[in-house]
Amino acid sequence: GVWDLFARGKRAGKQRALIADAIGPIWEANHVWLILVIVILFSAFPPAFAAIATALHVPITLLLIGIVLRGTAFTFRAYDVQRDSVQRRWSLVFSIASMITPVLLGITLGAIASGRIHVRDGVVVSGFFETWLAPFPIAVGFFALILFAFLAAVYLILETPDRELQEDFRRRALTAGVAVGVLALIVFWLAKTGAPTVRAGISRSPWALALHFSTALTAMGAFYALWMRRYRLARVCAGAQVTFILLGWALAQFPYLVEPDITITSAAASRVPLQLLLGALAVGAILLFPSYYYLFRVFKDKTA
Repeated sequence: GVWDLFARGKRAGKQRALIADAIGPIWEANHVWLILVIVILFSAFPPAFAAIATALHVPITLLLIGIVLRGTAFTFRAYDVQRDSVQRRWSLVFSIASMITPVLLGITLGAIASGRIHVRDGVVVSGFFETWLAPFPIAVGFFALILFAFLAAVYLILETPDRELQEDFRRRALTAGVAVGVLALIVFWLAKTGAPTVRAGISRSPWALALHFSTALTAMGAFYALWMRRYRLARVCAGAQVTFILLGWALAQFPYLVEPDITITSAAASRVPLQLLLGALAVGAILLFPSYYYLFRVFKDKTA
C-alpha cells in the first residue's frame, strides 16, 4: 500500500499493476497467520488476551477496520469500472488503509511492551488511551510501517523481469532501509523511558551482543545485495533482518506477555486445553504447510 500510494512517474501504472499481480493470488493466505495467532492467544493465554483486547480495544478495532478496508478496496479496484476516477478512489482507500494497518499493529505491540497496561485481579485498571497514545508505542507503529515497506520493496523486485521496474523498487528498498535504521535508533532511544524492560533486555542481556551483531550483519547484507543487484540474496537478508528484530523484541520482553503484570506462566491455560491446542496445531500444520507450498508453487514459481 505504501508503494501503491507513492507510485509516480511514467511507470506509475505499471508499478501498481505489479503490486496487484504480486499480492493478488496470495492475499487472503496472509490472514491465516493473523487468525492463528489470535486463536492461540485466547485459547492458550486467556488472561493476556482479555487484558490486551480490553486495554487496546481502540487501536485493535481500528486495525481490524483497516484490514477490512484494504482488502475490500483492493478487490473493488480489480472488478469495478476501470475509469481513472474510480480506480484512483479505490487505490487511495487501499493505500491509506494499508498504511494505517501496520502503524496500528506496531502501536499495539509497543503498548504491550511498554508496561503501561496494568491488571489487578484480572481487571484492567489502566485507561483506554494513555496505554497507547504515548511516544514509544507510536514510534514502534511507524517503525513497523517502514519495516513492512522495506520488505515489500525488496520482495517486489523479483516479481518482475522488467529491469526498469526492478530499478524503481530497488531505489525504494534502499531508501526504506535507511529509514528503518533511523526509526530503529529513535525507538531504542524512546525505550529508555517508554519500555525500560525491553531496553534493558536488548542492552544488557547475555544474548544482546549476538543479536545486535546478527541484525547488523543481515542489514548490511541486504544493502550490499541491493547495491550489487543480487536480489535473491537481498530477499533472504531482508527477511532475516526482520526476523532478528522480532526475535530481539520477544527475548527482551520474556517472560512477560503483557509487561509488567502478566507472564507466560501466569496467563497459561490449564493443562488439558494446552494439550488439545498443541495437538490441533500439529494436525493443522500437516495440512497447512503443504497447502501453502502448493499455493506458492502455483502462483510464485516463476518469481521465487
